[in-house]
Formats: sequence, structure tokens, C-alpha cells
Amino acid sequence: MEGRRPSSQTAAALSAFLERPGEWLYGYDLSKQLGLSSGTLYPILMRLGDRGYLETEWKKPAKDGRPPRHMYRLTAAGRVWATEALSKFTTASNPLPQPLGEPG
Repeated sequence: MEGRRPSSQTAAALSAFLERPGEWLYGYDLSKQLGLSSGTLYPILMRLGDRGYLETEWKKPAKDGRPPRHMYRLTAAGRVWATEALSKFTTASNPLPQPLGEPG
């Protein structure tokens, strides 16, 4: 992934993370915001995590009986890489994909 231009789905996820640098984001919320299925988004998140671009953490539920939620945020190296990767994406004559909107 380092030397290649990111896919439009990866670019959309990176864009969402860069909009709120340093914030923890939930996978489910990202899926809804970006309009990506879990089968598309979670492999992207796992690859980014495996490469050290994302930190991951499980958050305990606020209410008993609810499952923990997986959260993600860009690492410092991830912010640098995401900025460079999105630059490659947009210079390849593709418009940067826009998130569908804030999760409801």
C-alpha cells in the first residue's frame, strides 16, 4: 500500500480520519458515514492497523449487556502517510471521495 495510490474506499476512510485527527472513531460509525459495508471497511482498517497507521482499542460499553466497541485512530505515522497517500490519490485525476455525512 505504501507505494501505490490508495483505492477509493481506502481514500475515503483516510479522509474521514484526517477530518478528525487524534480522535477515536468507531468502525460502525465509519461504515455508515462512508456508505461502506463492513466487508469492505474492516479489511481496510485491519490492513492499516497491521501497517502501524492505525491504533485500535476496545471500548467497554456504557450500559451492561452491550458488546464492547472497536475504536480506531490514526497514529502519528499514519497521519503523515494518509496525507501523502491522499495527495497521490487526488493527483491521479480522481476527485477525493466525500463521506456521505455524519452518522445519525
